[in-house]
Amino acid sequence: MISFCHIQMVVLQTQNYIELLTDDEYCDITIEVGEEPNVKIIRAHMNILCCRPLYLRKALVTKKTSKDNLIAHINLPKISPKTFQIILKYIYGGILSLNDQDNSDILKLLLAADELLLQEVVDYLQKYLIEHKLYSKIPREIFKSLDFTSLPEKSLIQLIKRDDLQMKEVEVWEYVLKWGLAQNPTLSSDPDTWSDDDFKIMENTLRHCLSLIRFFSLSSKDFLQSVRPYKRILKHQLYEDLLKSHLDPDSKPTDNISLPRNIKINGIIDTKIVKNLSIITTISRQVDKLDIRNNFAHLKEHKFQLLIKGSRDGYTPKVFHELCDGTSHTVTFIKIKGKDEIIGGYNPLIWKSSAGFNGYKKTKESFIFSFKNNNAKDGIISNIEDTDRAIWYNPSAGPFFGQDIIVYADNSLQ
Repeated sequence: MISFCHIQMVVLQTQNYIELLTDDEYCDITIEVGEEPNVKIIRAHMNILCCRPLYLRKALVTKKTSKDNLIAHINLPKISPKTFQIILKYIYGGILSLNDQDNSDILKLLLAADELLLQEVVDYLQKYLIEHKLYSKIPREIFKSLDFTSLPEKSLIQLIKRDDLQMKEVEVWEYVLKWGLAQNPTLSSDPDTWSDDDFKIMENTLRHCLSLIRFFSLSSKDFLQSVRPYKRILKHQLYEDLLKSHLDPDSKPTDNISLPRNIKINGIIDTKIVKNLSIITTISRQVDKLDIRNNFAHLKEHKFQLLIKGSRDGYTPKVFHELCDGTSHTVTFIKIKGKDEIIGGYNPLIWKSSAGFNGYKKTKESFIFSFKNNNAKDGIISNIEDTDRAIWYNPSAGPFFGQDIIVYADNSLQ
């Protein structure tokens, strides 16, 4: 049993160690951190440093005391002075506070802890990033960091395995390749110049990452340009299945294929209207002219941009045309008041306030849809009956889809 007095003594002793950071009198080592123009020389105590980071312990045993009793410089150019001060406070006092650190600072701490072989700090920060969902909130900030390629493999895996990673899959794949190249600096960035051994090296480097890439979510263009050149690092059967998915949509995917990462629809598609993401996928398949029998259709990723939201912008035709005119390939969602039903339509043409003598435009690519009880499975998607009058441009009306759906609205409608 530990007494309260003993606990207090430990706390006081820790505080005394932290106070040593501001006292140069007994310092016997200097550490140069950062790169020009942000370089700082920090004085510290060898005995304390030897007790914590394995990296510093190994570095210190190779140093010899100089005439002025100071250990020769230890250089840590990849760690900024600000980051190292935080690490040093942890080494001296066991305190690692993240309250005042932004996402970028936390990432830098993770990279510094990994370089110094402070595994307990690496584990803590990775857990912190996961629990606070920062991996999904700042993916581009992490990937675009100059130190991204220094990420520990475990951190990279934790990042790319997330379903809520808000990035295009081809971007994730290209960043993983960049990370792999950084681990093998002798490899050329051009896979056309690689030997058999080079491909084996890269395959081995990325062996824990490849299964986490949603390859089947890639478009045919992305597959051709970004995956095909590296096909020799993929398992033969995986590559064959990928090839079939693009050349023969009727071929069946295997059971272990990961679904696309979740599309962030909050703020883009009103979840009070569309609660089931499968409805979005179903409409996307129709927009992309994917055959309903295409077994790989549900594996493709899609992007939406919010143009107008009635509850936010208003329901008048004037507002509709101000925000939507000039834009093509739009999907309109309409919630039927008093019913759990969504109707709407797709317009491949640009919206206009007026056009020609009668304002009608012809297209065979427009369609309308209806979904009840937010159920995508039993939804109805139909072609416009009168394709010669598929779209109507009228400043006094909102979206118009043939004679099937015509929206006249005013400010009283919800």
